[in-house]
Amino acid sequence: MDKLKISGGQPLNGEVRISGAKNAALPTLCAALLSATPLVLHNRPQLNDVRTMETLLSQMGVKVSYHDGGVTLDAATIGWPLAPYELVKTMRASILALGPLLARCGEARVSMPGGCAIGLRPVDQHIKGLQAMGAVIDLEHGYIAAHASKLKGAHFTFDVVSVTGTENLLMAATLAEGVTVLDNAACEPEIVDLARCLTAMGAKIRGAGTPRIEIEGVAALHGAEHRIMPDRIESGTFLAAAAATRGEVVLRDADATILDSVLDVLRRAGARIETGQDTVVLRGKEVGKAFDLVTAPYPGFPTDMQAQMMALATCANGTSTLIETIFESRMMHVQELKRMGADIDVDGNTARVHGVSRLSGATVMATDLRASACLVIAGLMADGETTIDRIYHLDRGYEKIEEKLSGLGASIRRVSGVSSQKSEVRSQKSEVRSQKSEVRSQKSEVRSQKSEVRSQKPEARSQKPEARSQKPDLISDT
Repeated sequence: MDKLKISGGQPLNGEVRISGAKNAALPTLCAALLSATPLVLHNRPQLNDVRTMETLLSQMGVKVSYHDGGVTLDAATIGWPLAPYELVKTMRASILALGPLLARCGEARVSMPGGCAIGLRPVDQHIKGLQAMGAVIDLEHGYIAAHASKLKGAHFTFDVVSVTGTENLLMAATLAEGVTVLDNAACEPEIVDLARCLTAMGAKIRGAGTPRIEIEGVAALHGAEHRIMPDRIESGTFLAAAAATRGEVVLRDADATILDSVLDVLRRAGARIETGQDTVVLRGKEVGKAFDLVTAPYPGFPTDMQAQMMALATCANGTSTLIETIFESRMMHVQELKRMGADIDVDGNTARVHGVSRLSGATVMATDLRASACLVIAGLMADGETTIDRIYHLDRGYEKIEEKLSGLGASIRRVSGVSSQKSEVRSQKSEVRSQKSEVRSQKSEVRSQKSEVRSQKPEARSQKPEARSQKPDLISDT
């Protein structure tokens, strides 16, 4: 299993290009299932989750081909409307195939999703919404089995705001008969990006990015070209890293208009920030103030940035309070930060971070995608070397993160599982050789002592006659 080794203490400086958004790419890939003609996507992020989704679509019969920075998906024939456990278990977003398959094929069988261990994140909103549109759904043997001869437009209100739930129902409604209204819908920029793609494919959508979305179903969608939006979480992560190391970084191909809540917190922490059409510049020399934040659905502070900002808060002057309202188990990175010297108290969904003067490098373990990014930032801040285990989480959501950070001056390298094991074996062998050398040295010392003892024996024997000759003198003196 790969690891990252980071030697901290150096400010990040330079420019970095922001990749396409993972959370926009995944639903857009699934949108290809809605059309019998090819969908061409540009600015495709090179991530494990994206590759997994493409593998899933390919198994269903979608022809997937790659071009410079993009991918073409041809779903003319869908031979197998199934999302098997073997693929879904590693990525929750596989549930996004459910709505498009049901709308296009009239049936779908999708395994209950897996992914990061950051809470229950139930899929009941997906199921309720599709049932409202006329689907018959059964849960059997760990699978969601759905059937519908033709989905019907419906008025559905989400019990709780759900991003993937909104995306799933939005896609399904594009081919439903009549008008669908989604109330209490998620407003995330990734949903707006998906709506742009669907509109380019011929869908009729109003209100994407607001709590009410209206979709007028059409008989069929067609192929289109679409450029995936920049990743706002990757953008925020690099900005947090630059601030934490007191560096100066320029983001290229970024979109500052979708980063307002993150930029606001960074400014309160002391960062100086300038924004352009597709750039964000952060100067972090004056960073050091404590800050508070509360995660919330967009346009509130994103839960996917909570962990990274906690790393920044560990060395702030004063106490920062971070409240997590989206997921119930998203504080697992706290224990790993404590291993590095952080002073953090957790009470339920609230973390109080008491700033310390410095962090110390340590071996830590990533528990989920954003916790991994948090530990990378902590490692960049810390004195000494930090080793991060289980970084496969990072590869799910950050494209070539060690290369990008190295380009900004970070001392960071990936150690493959095999290389790491070989290095450990070499270290153990070296230690054994050292111990053997020490034993040989001790044996040599013992031999030297024995030789010295033997050389002293003749001297002792030669002194005995002298002692006997002195005895009469002692007697006469008395």
